[in-house]
Amino acid sequence: MTKTFPEEERFGLTSQFRRAAISLEANIAEGYKKLSKADKLRFFNISEGSLAECRNYIILSKDLLFITESQYTSLYILLEETSKLLTAYSRGIINNTGIQD
Repeated sequence: MTKTFPEEERFGLTSQFRRAAISLEANIAEGYKKLSKADKLRFFNISEGSLAECRNYIILSKDLLFITESQYTSLYILLEETSKLLTAYSRGIINNTGIQD
């Protein structure tokens, strides 16, 4: 999606948006492989922060008319679904006594 952003945003919003999206998925992957609850939750918390950044960037992108209302809605729905899954997974970790502390 960011490929359609103005060229002058290449080192601004485009770069920041891509970094946040990459951080989101990378921290989920890294947290998944951690053994302790604390480590898992720390990485999932970092992912939630990156998700919040992405949420902000899609709002900004819409306000700057870099994306359409339809694109905004699709991305927002995906972010909300990801947030719900991540929150549920984190709660499951907190409540699961089978995972190391």
